[in-house]
Amino acid sequence: MLNVRKSGRDHRKILVVDDEVGFVGGYNIGAAYANTWRDTHARVTGPGVWELRNAFVDFWNVYRKHPQPALPDPGSSVWDPAIRAARNEPVRLVFPIRGLYLDAIDRATKSISITQAYFIPDQEILAALLMAAARGVDVRVIVPEHSNHVVADWLSRGHFTALLEGGVRIFLFRDAMVHSKTATVDGRWTTIGTANIDRLSLTGNYEVNLEVVDAGLAEQMQKVFAADLTNCRELTLVEWEKRTIVAKLSETTLIPLRPLL
Repeated sequence: MLNVRKSGRDHRKILVVDDEVGFVGGYNIGAAYANTWRDTHARVTGPGVWELRNAFVDFWNVYRKHPQPALPDPGSSVWDPAIRAARNEPVRLVFPIRGLYLDAIDRATKSISITQAYFIPDQEILAALLMAAARGVDVRVIVPEHSNHVVADWLSRGHFTALLEGGVRIFLFRDAMVHSKTATVDGRWTTIGTANIDRLSLTGNYEVNLEVVDAGLAEQMQKVFAADLTNCRELTLVEWEKRTIVAKLSETTLIPLRPLL
C-alpha cells in the first residue's frame, strides 16, 4: 500500500529573497517554461512573504542532511487574514489546499474562474462545481487542449460529460501548454500556487497555494483569465457528444487510474 508520508514529492516552486520579496506559482526554471509554456507566478511583498519563507524553512529543517545547518524559525509578529499560504505536507498527512478549494467553491454566488494544467477533480470537488453551476454561478475552467501528459488529458476528459451537462463551461487553451494553477471566485477570492486539481497535488505532493482575499488582485486575475480566453476555444456539449467511440472507450478504460493521478 502506498505510504504518502514517504512517497510525497516536493512539487512546490518557491523563491524568497532577503525575506522581503517572495515568488510562488506554477513556474519551473527551464527553457520550455521560459519560452513556450503559459504560466502564472505571484510576486509577494510585505508581511505575506513570511508565509513563503516559513514554508521553505519548515521543509528544510525536516529534510536537511547533516552537516547542513537548521534555519531559524522566529515565527511571525503579523497576522494578516487577507493572505495565507496553504501547505500540503504528506509527512504529517496535512492537505489543506483541497479544503481551500471546496470552501471557496461552496461560497460562490456569482463566478468561478479556474485555470489548471491537469484537471482531474475528485467526487467532492466535481459535485461542488456542479452544485455551484446549478445555483446560477458562472463556472468556467481553462485547461490545455493538449497537455504534456496524454494520460492526464484522457483522465480529465472523463469528467467533461458531467461538467458540460451540469452547466460548467470548458475552454481549451490552444497552441501552448497552459501550466497555471489559479482560481478566482466572486471577484474577491483568489488562489495562486503549485497544486493542480488532481489526486497527486491535493492528497499526495508537497504543495503550496496562496489564498488571497482582495478585490484588487481578483480583478487583475479576472483580466488575466479574460486574456487567456482569447487563446481558447470553448468545448460545447454538442461537439463533445460527437467524439469517437475510441475516445469514449479510452475514458472508461482509464477510470481506475484516477486515484493514482
